[in-house]
Amino acid sequence: MTFDLLIRRARIVDGLGGPAYLADVAISGDKIAAIGDLPEGCAVRQIDAEGRYLAPGFIDVHTHDDTNVIRQPDMLPKLSQGVTTVIVGNCGISASPVSLPGNPPDPMNLLGSREDFRYPSFKAYAQALEAASPSINVAALIGHTALRANLMDRFDRPASAEEIARMRKLLSDALAEGAIGLSTGLAYINARHAPAEEIDALAAAVGAAGGIYATHLRNEFEGLPEAMHEAFDTARRADVPLVISHLKCAGAGNWGNAPGAIARLERFAAEHPCNCDCYPYSASSSTLDPGQVTADFEIFITWSAPHPEMAQRTLEAIAAQWGLTLLEAAHRLMPAGAVYHNMSEADMNLILAHPLTMVGSDGLPNDPHPHPRLWGTFPRVIAHYCRDRKLFELPEAIRKMTSLPAVRFGLEGRGRVETGAFADLVLFDLEMLEDLADFARPVAAARGIDWVIVNGRIAYHQGRVGSRAGRLLKRAPASAPAEEVAHF
Repeated sequence: MTFDLLIRRARIVDGLGGPAYLADVAISGDKIAAIGDLPEGCAVRQIDAEGRYLAPGFIDVHTHDDTNVIRQPDMLPKLSQGVTTVIVGNCGISASPVSLPGNPPDPMNLLGSREDFRYPSFKAYAQALEAASPSINVAALIGHTALRANLMDRFDRPASAEEIARMRKLLSDALAEGAIGLSTGLAYINARHAPAEEIDALAAAVGAAGGIYATHLRNEFEGLPEAMHEAFDTARRADVPLVISHLKCAGAGNWGNAPGAIARLERFAAEHPCNCDCYPYSASSSTLDPGQVTADFEIFITWSAPHPEMAQRTLEAIAAQWGLTLLEAAHRLMPAGAVYHNMSEADMNLILAHPLTMVGSDGLPNDPHPHPRLWGTFPRVIAHYCRDRKLFELPEAIRKMTSLPAVRFGLEGRGRVETGAFADLVLFDLEMLEDLADFARPVAAARGIDWVIVNGRIAYHQGRVGSRAGRLLKRAPASAPAEEVAHF
């Protein structure tokens, strides 16, 4: 039998948590056609995988790639890690449905400038994606802050009943057009005045449509327990699956509280569909927020609109040069970006290792000096935390990045190596694998990712992008399997 692609003698890690095994994998079109000993098989192209591991393509569940998948469709920061699918629209910010009256408010400016928000409907966004033909698959959440930015004259208040109704209509239309759910960023200044009633009204629309709710909690510091319970209550009332974004115990006064956070997550997950995601670093990154300014940990400035000359320095050093307090210096720098070294490694390890935890990079592709998680998250999980630190075994590391997110986000046929599944695959050398991006040199492709296949076509090899075969993975109707319904 002739196949399009035949991968010989791979050590297969199937994504479902089972042990690795040796086999050939044959691909026809966009699907895996056969797995096993295929000595008689022939193909248009063959890959000798001797000594390498073959896994499902990694699913980055927490990204801010909304506009980059259109403007920079090669998506090298993700493809070079073995990522074949990204979930965009996190933390309450999304590229659609958006019609801004002015410049994008913080933190929507993380996605780009005003001209990058050109999609008044999800349908318009989907059409732009199709025209761009990105190298990876994309599934999209709709951001609560983005909905607010369409309608509200100011953000330091709850939305009115009329505004909520209009936001709900925009959200419902987007869900009908293929968006997979709703995200919130309740810790950010432009959403923190939204009460539970505002979120409940939107989450209810998501529940009715069979979507998912992902939330950047209202408080990741000392108020973490209450913030988690708020998210639980919202998900329960709306009858919608919940993902807690980048679960962490932020702030020096909050270090050591990961066991409590995990226990709360476990209790809720026992009665309701719920997961969290985590990135494998003890530093976060976002816009510079006065509410997070403290002398308890290092804050590194990555960019500043009014003072670009101060980028790539610590806030402490800048404040000392200017003769200002940390808070005064922060206000002078804004709008700006920052890396906050605000977590304990021990807490992060506990959260990352938990079976309910998925992996999300939370990378900021438009930051001129990004956090290294943008380029290094997935190789770091495997090479550093699995192979070297032995935080978990390889099958579990792969499960966290493949079948677990595929099931939670309803990506039918993704996240597993089995006959009939979509051929999203990554072939890597476990011994050579290393995340080369660090805080000093954050833009660096990983070593050891040899081949990446997206929808049956070779998307990455020897450091270069090949075919751009990504698809928009839309939310399917409740009566149909949740898989892609649009092809690029």
